[in-house]
Amino acid sequence: MTRRMGGRTARRAMRAAPPKEEDKAVHPGTAGDCFKPLTDAEVLRVHTAALDVLEQIGLSQAIPSCIEHVTRAGGRLSADGRLTIPRALVEDTVAKAARNIVLHGQDPRHDMELSGTRTYFGTAGAAVHIVDPFTREYRESTLADLYDIGRLVDLQEHIHFYQRPLVARDMVEPADLDFNTCYACVSATTKHVGTSWVQPEHVTESLHMLHEIAGGEKQWRARPFVSMSNCFVVPPLRFAEDACRCLEVAVRGGMPVLLLAAGQAGATSPAALAGAVVQEVAEVLAGLVYVNAIEPGAPAIFGTWPFVSDLRTGAMSGGSGEQAVLMAACGQMGRFYDLPTGIAAGMADSKLPDAQSGFEKAYTNVLAGHSGANLVYESAGMLASLLGACYESYIIDNDMLGAINRTMRGIEVTDASLSIDAMRQVCIGGPNHFLGHQQTLDLMQSEYIYPEVGDRGSPKEWREQGSSDIVERARIRVEEILGQHFPQHIDAGLDARIRGRFRVLLPRERMQPVKEPVPEL
Repeated sequence: MTRRMGGRTARRAMRAAPPKEEDKAVHPGTAGDCFKPLTDAEVLRVHTAALDVLEQIGLSQAIPSCIEHVTRAGGRLSADGRLTIPRALVEDTVAKAARNIVLHGQDPRHDMELSGTRTYFGTAGAAVHIVDPFTREYRESTLADLYDIGRLVDLQEHIHFYQRPLVARDMVEPADLDFNTCYACVSATTKHVGTSWVQPEHVTESLHMLHEIAGGEKQWRARPFVSMSNCFVVPPLRFAEDACRCLEVAVRGGMPVLLLAAGQAGATSPAALAGAVVQEVAEVLAGLVYVNAIEPGAPAIFGTWPFVSDLRTGAMSGGSGEQAVLMAACGQMGRFYDLPTGIAAGMADSKLPDAQSGFEKAYTNVLAGHSGANLVYESAGMLASLLGACYESYIIDNDMLGAINRTMRGIEVTDASLSIDAMRQVCIGGPNHFLGHQQTLDLMQSEYIYPEVGDRGSPKEWREQGSSDIVERARIRVEEILGQHFPQHIDAGLDARIRGRFRVLLPRERMQPVKEPVPEL
């Protein structure tokens, strides 16, 4: 009994001591690539079909500058106005496209190297509501919510980047929405930020602000810490005019671009899952040709995002098994091309952070992570098929993503990890258990990961601690972070200059701790 208690005490002491970064069980950029829904032969068939689509069908509604860039590179404009792209041009573009790119954070600790099957999980979405899981109310999302969720994400170890997850419904003018969304995100976290714009002049204005934060345009171009999510196509196979104009400004401005094609199977892309993959691959390859015709080697992310409809109702079904396997197939296609690849997962259909939300997020994120895609967007925080964002879900989902990262890491087999010596020491003249053994103590942090709000205690301990559920524990953590964590990486003087030059609508006092009133004497 004494030995057992000693082992328990040692384990508790080890658990209480924070591990060094290099000793942790999981790290950003864990390699995936275990799950392959397509055989090698099927990958080639999808690729060939996508080339056929681009060469024989092409895309309509290209803006004049797009036509100019792509036809100069070797594309063709058909008699009926469709921009077609010969397979040789596609293959040449894929061969010379940017690879092994880095998405930078304002803090270099958060840089993400998009190479091979290194995988990072982040946020995204365009939720129009904030979900309160206690009142079960959905209210309109605001700019302050965008800033606050960014502060939460800034401290979540397993959420690696902050892509805009919601629409600030209190921003009336599109220019205010675009600029202030970018401002709120980069002010809330030092992790890489992704966002979008609706007009090219809004991109230009935001770039001027980003130059200020970076210390100049040269410094920005060396380490661009914001990327553009760009829906440059309107499926099926049509260019989106305003988005294309924004894309051109971003490419020339040195901003990485997520080339996002998001057809909905059975509605704006084929109901056949293979056909949905073919269409989105074709559309994104067209975008890749477009970007490289503007600026050869410009950083672009292969963003094939086919969505799923419930064909009984037409409603989006982001938490479905079909959605999970579709995105994994797209991750596999990105690996086939060896391009920086981003897909989406975690888009629960459930309206609350409940059991349905848990299983929908888990299997969609697991398949996405194991597909080998570099970036998994929308992996945390989202409910109601992207219509709602929930503060508590970001905390809960951080635990989930840490565990998923651990599954991706797998099991390392070495002479030491096979543990023959440890078994000999324990079984021959030893205590006949591994509690307190040096190997156990050494591996507690480097081999195992532990939840922050997930409960692993006994029923007795759970009752003694108040019988709380995970949502209640997440609410406590949310309140702690939002009451204490106010990032100051953009100092007050620089922020004042930005406010003097641009129309910032997030009040400065909203970005500082609430001052306690001084009691009267």
